[in-house]
Amino acid sequence: MKKIGLLSDTHSYLDERICHHLTGRDEIWHAGDFGTAAVAEELAEIAPLRGVYGNIDGQDVRRTQPLVQSFEIEGLHVLMTHIGGYPGHYSPAARPLLAQERPGLFISGHSHILKVMPDPNLGLLHLNPGAAGRHGFHKVRTLLLFEVLGGKIQKLQVVELGLK
Repeated sequence: MKKIGLLSDTHSYLDERICHHLTGRDEIWHAGDFGTAAVAEELAEIAPLRGVYGNIDGQDVRRTQPLVQSFEIEGLHVLMTHIGGYPGHYSPAARPLLAQERPGLFISGHSHILKVMPDPNLGLLHLNPGAAGRHGFHKVRTLLLFEVLGGKIQKLQVVELGLK
């Protein structure tokens, strides 16, 4: 069993509330738009980090974070990219990746809209943790906490970090 903290769209902003909720996680996953490499470095001090770069990330982030992450954890195939869309509305770049990879979990960020949606057509769960930073149109900052065991997501929890 692995305890995961998932966030996105920090846009160079980390506060004590974010760090508090991620402390004690086995891994932290960031679905892009870190803002600066310093955010990635600070997160990696809390727990091992898996991330992807987003559209606002510069070369400092792109040197250490790929565009797409595809990996297995606890029997679950995970695919993560920043601009991916969601079930029924996947981005043009995500569609062939999903067809090729056939993940059980697809993670994207970018929209700043929290989404937890099954995709029965592709047999996957889609997660978008919303935005943990202060930049953007969202009103409430969010992240997701969950556990992965036996190829399944369990104990999924939405954390509201407060108003931006």
